[in-house]
Amino acid sequence: MDAAEFRKRGKEMVDYVADYLEKIDKRQVFPDVEPGYLRPLIADCAPEEPESFEDIFKDIEKIIMPGVTHWHSPYFFAYFPAASSFPALLADMLCGGIGCVGFSWAASPACTELETVMLDWLGKMINLPQEFLAGKDGQGGGVIQGSASEATLISLLAARTKTIRRVQSEKPELTEAEIMGRLVAYASDQAHSSVERAALIGAVKIKNVPSDDTFSVCGSALKKVLDEDKAAGLIPFFFCATLGTTPCCSFDKLLELGPICNKENIWMHIDAAYAGSAFICPEFRHLLNGVEFADSFNFNPHKWLLVNFDCSAMWVKKRSDLIGAFKLEPLYLQHHHQESGNFTHWQIPLGRRFRSLKLWFVLRMYGVKGLQEHIRKHVRLSHQFEHLVLQDERFEICAEVVLGLVCFRLKGSNKLNEALLKSINEAKKIHLVPCHLREKFVLRFAICSRTVESTHIKFAWQHISQLATDLLKTWKQNHHQQ
Repeated sequence: MDAAEFRKRGKEMVDYVADYLEKIDKRQVFPDVEPGYLRPLIADCAPEEPESFEDIFKDIEKIIMPGVTHWHSPYFFAYFPAASSFPALLADMLCGGIGCVGFSWAASPACTELETVMLDWLGKMINLPQEFLAGKDGQGGGVIQGSASEATLISLLAARTKTIRRVQSEKPELTEAEIMGRLVAYASDQAHSSVERAALIGAVKIKNVPSDDTFSVCGSALKKVLDEDKAAGLIPFFFCATLGTTPCCSFDKLLELGPICNKENIWMHIDAAYAGSAFICPEFRHLLNGVEFADSFNFNPHKWLLVNFDCSAMWVKKRSDLIGAFKLEPLYLQHHHQESGNFTHWQIPLGRRFRSLKLWFVLRMYGVKGLQEHIRKHVRLSHQFEHLVLQDERFEICAEVVLGLVCFRLKGSNKLNEALLKSINEAKKIHLVPCHLREKFVLRFAICSRTVESTHIKFAWQHISQLATDLLKTWKQNHHQQ
């Protein structure tokens, strides 16, 4: 493909993507395929001779689309928003076109510098303390990771290194292996599984801190666990606080937890993967109060801020904590402006894409006010769904509805609710996923699509309500027969 054909085919692809997104509500939200559907549809081996773009293009609808779960459909209410917008897509095209691998300032100065400035822009939008911003001569700063899971892992590994060095300076008789064997990380029993996975990769113990009746961790719960572990000779070193838990969007109590972590020399990382985007709205910023006690903080613009995946924003108070843990500079990576920044010391992989272009395009083309309205619209729609649930005495709300997520269920057994979810997803008109809250099997209704409107919420509820009616009728008949 030469430049002339690229121009032609590129325009065709833009038209295809625009049509796909404009008409996505006409597609069934969840596919009708079974595992292994794709292999029989394509050849066993790569072709020996080149194939035409026309043939490849035809196969998108024939082979790929039948197996796509349409995350951007207004009938998709599962998991979390997978943010997307036309400005972000255009920026991703430019990123792919430039094609730099921005592991250092010299590898592509604009890639490094725009990212630094965009994370300062974003930090100011959520009113992060000045310590987290790079500015011209700050000690902190932001970086774009691939996911919140990476941000948690990076924070835990940096905390591990920092703690080992501190303990060795205090107790030189202890070996690194002995210290490692005593290290303990902590997170809420509602925290994302990626925190446990980070501890697994980091080869350290991890313990769950019990959450309260609102599914939040409070200071007294953390202190109790810390006191027990310190008495047993263990070394607490890392706590991951969650703002917007995956099951029900609950918020750990930072103002209680932060001072404890600071006093005990425990690195506090804040995982606000989904909820963090909402902090750009003044009415939700109070949920971030206490961030001043944290060592690192992360949220995902690719979840709710109209920046398509992947773009996970992470800030640290002292970038030297990351650089000190990960810095390796072989000769082939050195250049004459080393002090100007090498983001490779802030992450797991060496290479990195020019992801800050997506932030630059979206923040400029929507503006803060446009993005605030997007968040507020989703919150309004979640309360609309909550209101519909509350009007039906057969159902119950299982957690406070704060930011765009409604946890609900039929009053009754877990098996009844499992059957309801099964009937919802088998009908394939809308798509939901469940969670467990304590011992209850709960349905999660997340407001996800950029294009979702009140009519889609009403349709979803009418569909759920009718399926519940049919299910309860069958359930009662079976129970009566038994």
